[in-house]
Amino acid sequence: MSFQAYIDNIKVKTGKTPADFKKLAEEKEFIIDGILNPKVKATEITNWLKEDFALGHGHAMAIYATFKGKTE
Repeated sequence: MSFQAYIDNIKVKTGKTPADFKKLAEEKEFIIDGILNPKVKATEITNWLKEDFALGHGHAMAIYATFKGKTE
């Protein structure tokens, strides 16, 4: 599955875009001033996405990748 397919499937499942998730991550201080908080591990972010949005591991990692700047 392509990266874009992951993003598209996440949007269908949750109604949220990567930008929406980024705003939510900022509220949780996973992202500060547009940069991933170095005190937060990837697992903490992916667990949040799995628990709160019922994403699978691959989909949660795709959102995490967008937080790191991946766009394709």
